[in-house]
Amino acid sequence: MALGLLCLGLSLLRTLQSQAQDTTPTLIPSPPLSKVPLQPDFQDDQFQGKWYLIGLAGNAFRKGGQSQYNMHRTIYKLNDDHSYNVTSALLRGQNCDVQIRIFVPSVQPGQFTLGYMPQYLPAQSYTVRVVATNYTQFAMVFFERKYGNRVNFRTTLYGRTKELSPAVRRSFVNFAESLGLTGDNIIFPVPTVPSPATVTLRELEDPSYRTGLRTRHPKIHPADGDPLC
Repeated sequence: MALGLLCLGLSLLRTLQSQAQDTTPTLIPSPPLSKVPLQPDFQDDQFQGKWYLIGLAGNAFRKGGQSQYNMHRTIYKLNDDHSYNVTSALLRGQNCDVQIRIFVPSVQPGQFTLGYMPQYLPAQSYTVRVVATNYTQFAMVFFERKYGNRVNFRTTLYGRTKELSPAVRRSFVNFAESLGLTGDNIIFPVPTVPSPATVTLRELEDPSYRTGLRTRHPKIHPADGDPLC
């Protein structure tokens, strides 16, 4: 009797595992890094500063979820060792969801890895590659994240302002499609209006605010600097 129940349980477990695998979406394979362009003669001092997220494309994105992605700002602050402190802030309702990362120079100028963050598993691999930029108007950046057997990749279109020319946007679409992505994987977030949950870069540089990789700021902050949200 007990053996029969055990066999039945194992059979059900295999069925559930098979169903779970069937419902897991198949990701578009990440391209070899050798196939991803790299900005020639990358100038890290010119790249630093504020960028708006204009376009987003990746193998984990679907156009149907576009409402989840609002336009937000990312600030690259160059350090003396040529790494970047990268601060991104995304408006979610009345909260400003802040993410702080460190990008460390890698094998070539314009390519970076993720600096040590306890919140990221040690087994993960994270690569950042600046594909193209003119520093004053736009930048296209490729990101690849590996963990376990899963590889997510995305590319972003940054703008120094909230508007970019149709030609630049078309170039971004062409690049995304060259990576094997389709129109369903390409999103152009909509601009957001200022929120009462305003966080300034000056405040984020205060150690009292930098308590974790991701923080939420639901209160009103004085606008004594350039607000992130």
